[in-house]
Amino acid sequence: MENSGSELARNDFTYIFRRKIQVVMSKLSSKLGLRKFDPADFKLEHVYVSIPQLPKPFWNYRILQISDIHYGQWISADRLEGVVDLINKNNPDLVAITGDFVSYLLDDSIDEMTEYLKELKPKDATVAVLGNHDHWAGAEKVRTILKKSNIYDICNNIYTVQRGSSKLIVAGVDSAMVKKDRLDVVLRKMHSDGPAVLLAHEPDFATKSAATKRFSLQLSGHSHGGQFVVPRLGTPFRGHLFRKYPVGKYKVGDMIQYTNRGLGTNSYWLRINCPPEITVITLI
Repeated sequence: MENSGSELARNDFTYIFRRKIQVVMSKLSSKLGLRKFDPADFKLEHVYVSIPQLPKPFWNYRILQISDIHYGQWISADRLEGVVDLINKNNPDLVAITGDFVSYLLDDSIDEMTEYLKELKPKDATVAVLGNHDHWAGAEKVRTILKKSNIYDICNNIYTVQRGSSKLIVAGVDSAMVKKDRLDVVLRKMHSDGPAVLLAHEPDFATKSAATKRFSLQLSGHSHGGQFVVPRLGTPFRGHLFRKYPVGKYKVGDMIQYTNRGLGTNSYWLRINCPPEITVITLI
């Protein structure tokens, strides 16, 4: 979660400072035994999405979405292993990961993340797009994690799930915050009709994607749900590209936008009324 659209360079003072803070907090939390997996820390949200003319073979199709792992901060190796196990126990047809795998430390995370993410066992596939932090930390190295973990990188691309002659298109755009999104490219790759789901890290991209009238559902993250939620009022913390749709389910034109609260945290390791989320999306 960031409140500015400007890109951080790896040698930028702010970036270096936050990286040092991450190291200190991670070491201290580990030493105090505060980075162990507890399933009670994570909330499974069940969301039902009606898709017009959804082919019968895709009735009750289950997509499990996670987002904003920010590995190496609040999400430790033990927690990531536990999350993967929770996902597998829910028997997903598809796993969708909507960006920000890492924050400020990447080189030491590649092998560790691969070890756990490669254990995801959906019936069809695991698909993912990158977030702004993935680009700031090193997009190609994050793509290496995806490749080694057998995760399909669908940034500005599509993945087609087929059941007999029926198809479900799962499309993705790269991070809009760093201006890598190419929805025009995605649309050219898609079939002229049929149900389609879009993965986009930044939720406010929904205004643009809904205008195409080509997608029934967009899945996003980026906001962490604001990390602080006031009951009945929502989150007071909104930033660049998560001002309109910061948390939960929205109707944008004819499209459903769903913003996942994320697994990890970034600038501050605190959540209030905003637990880490694994979303179970059932298409109906």
